[in-house]
Amino acid sequence: MEEFEAFLNDGGIVEAPDDMPDEYRDAVFTFIEMHANSELMGGLTERDWIPKTPGLRHKMSVVAKTQDEIGHGHLLYMVAADMGVKTRTEMLEDLFDGKSRFHNVFHYQAKTWGDQVAIAFLVDAAALASQQAVFKNCSYGPYRRILKRIISEEGFHMRLGEDRMMRIANGSQVQRDLFQDAINRWFWPSLQLFGPDSKPNDKLLRWHIKSERNEVLRDAWVQKFVPLLQSYGFTIPAPDMKFDETTNRWDVGPIDWEPLKATLAQGGPDSARRISEALSNWQQTAWVREALDAPAPEIAAMT
Repeated sequence: MEEFEAFLNDGGIVEAPDDMPDEYRDAVFTFIEMHANSELMGGLTERDWIPKTPGLRHKMSVVAKTQDEIGHGHLLYMVAADMGVKTRTEMLEDLFDGKSRFHNVFHYQAKTWGDQVAIAFLVDAAALASQQAVFKNCSYGPYRRILKRIISEEGFHMRLGEDRMMRIANGSQVQRDLFQDAINRWFWPSLQLFGPDSKPNDKLLRWHIKSERNEVLRDAWVQKFVPLLQSYGFTIPAPDMKFDETTNRWDVGPIDWEPLKATLAQGGPDSARRISEALSNWQQTAWVREALDAPAPEIAAMT
């Protein structure tokens, strides 16, 4: 392990066929698997809104974003499967059985169009910041290369969120109230996406998978979005938030991590429905997988 860590500290890049410590393989695999699960479940969150999205312009963007997110998930499953820990099918079955995790924000339901705007504006920006921090100095080559494509597309999603937010901010009072309610629901889950402060011995930091501590990324997000939302006349649902004039920084106050812990245990507000619907989709499409796996004579007989 000492030699391996020295290799990583010198800027070494690990490829799928390379020898690597089991501890490194398992940690990186789990990290990528959770990312893949989150992209897939995020795509299903977007899909819910395809028939309900207001106007053709927004509907087209939701369709495109749904395709992007689910595509990201399958690219990441491919990268994770190459590590030899689980097959792609095993990862999906574990997700649908509630045995593996996905990010906290996808355990909540988007109830209004305002929620969809808040997700695109706040959640996508938080996810992009986290992905950029991984891409910056990632020691696992296949993950770093696939992140380059994912980040470029996630950047469009964030810009879409900015466009939606500015449109709704300049809209009617009814629209502004709709978005304020969404901010009240999504500000804290978005902030909690970064996770609690990183542990001193965070292996993913030591092995150059992550390049920034959780609290650093979280603080950067707060310093950007608190004044930005306020500049458009919206309020932040943080009663203990303060501005320190000596450091010129915002402090949102104490963070309740219990909602995050609940989502990690599949006990979020919308966890059961989200996982159940994903499982139902998986079961309903089983015939496609069976047809593709069937020998040629059986396929002929089926037709």
